[in-house]
Amino acid sequence: MPDKSALKFFESLLSTVAPSGYEEEAAAVFRNYLSKFCDKVDVDVMGNTIGVLNPDAPFRVMLSGHYDEIGFQVVHIGEDGLIYFRPNGGIDKLNVPASEVEIKTAGGIVPGVIGKKPIHLLKPAEREKVVSLEDMWIDIGAADRKEAESMVAVGDPVALRRNVRFMGKNRVMSKGLDDRVGAFVVAETMRALSKRKLNVAVYGVGSVQEELGLRGVTTSCFAIDPAVGFAIDVGFATDLPDIPSKLLGDVKLGGGPVLTRSADNNVVLGRLMRQTAEKHKLVYQESAAHRASGGTDAAAMQLTRGGVATALISIPNRYMHSPVEICDLRDVDGAVKILTETIAAMTGNESFRPGID
Repeated sequence: MPDKSALKFFESLLSTVAPSGYEEEAAAVFRNYLSKFCDKVDVDVMGNTIGVLNPDAPFRVMLSGHYDEIGFQVVHIGEDGLIYFRPNGGIDKLNVPASEVEIKTAGGIVPGVIGKKPIHLLKPAEREKVVSLEDMWIDIGAADRKEAESMVAVGDPVALRRNVRFMGKNRVMSKGLDDRVGAFVVAETMRALSKRKLNVAVYGVGSVQEELGLRGVTTSCFAIDPAVGFAIDVGFATDLPDIPSKLLGDVKLGGGPVLTRSADNNVVLGRLMRQTAEKHKLVYQESAAHRASGGTDAAAMQLTRGGVATALISIPNRYMHSPVEICDLRDVDGAVKILTETIAAMTGNESFRPGID
C-alpha cells in the first residue's frame, strides 16, 4: 500500500482545480513531488510535467498519466447574474444538475452550484427527459450581471468541487480520479525506480488535455521519442449491478490492475509485463478493451514518429466521469509494482517487433 507521504501527495493532487487546458495547479503539485527524487523535472509549453531518471541512457521508456479533469467553461453572464457554460471534456449530463463547482478566475476560486428548473415546475413529459446543458446555469450568489462580472469573466474554466475522501480500508472517492490516479501511479513508479539501478532512461509524464483528444501526450511523446510507452489510466469496474460483464469482462475493485489486450498494446511488451507479474507473484486482471483502438494515451503514443511499443495498464474505476469516482489503492499498488519490476529488468537492448522478437 502507498505510504503516508505518498497518500498525502495523492490527496493534494486530487484536491486541485485543473480542467483540461488549465492544469497549472495539478502540475505544480506533481512537479514538486517528482523533484524530490527525479534527476530532472521540467514542464513543456503544453503544461505536461516530465520527470527523468537516468537521462543519459540511449534507450528511453515513457510513462504517462493525465492529470486534467473534465469540467466546464464560462460562455455568458446573464443580466440576472447567472453563469451559462459549455462542457469541457466528456460530460455526463445526468450527473450535472445540483453539482457544486469551483470557477478558476484571475482573482482566485469562486464557488457556485449548477441549477435548473425545479422538478415541481416541470411538465410530466419533461421529468422523463435529460436536461440539456443549455437549460442549466451556475449560480454564484450574484444579484445581477454587474456583481457577477466583478467575480467571474467569460472564458473562466470551471471544475467540480474538491471532495477527496478515503473510504473503508482501501478505497478512495474523488472527482478527477480519471486520471489523477494514473498520474499518481506514474509518480510512485518513478519514486520506486529512483531506488533501483537502471539500464534505461525513464520519463514520467503527467500529461494534459487528454480529455480533449490525447493532446498533451501527443506532443510530449514526440519530444521524448521513447522506444517503449506505458499509459496508465482508469478502466471500467464491472462489479456493479447492470454493467454487462459479457461486453466488458469481469473487472473488480481490489482485484489488481488491468492489463489490456487491444490494437493499442504491443503484444511483445504485453507478454513481458505478464511474465514479470507472474515471476514476482503480482496479481492482475485481464481485459479486452471495449473498443478496438483509441481513448487513452496509449493510442497516441503508439503512433508517434516511427511507432512506439505501448501498453495500457488500467486502474478499475466506478462511476467514471462523475463527481464520485471510486478506486482501490490495492490496484494502484499492484500497478506500481508491475511497472517497476518490468522497467527495472530492462537491459536497453530489447526489441518489441511482433512476430519477430
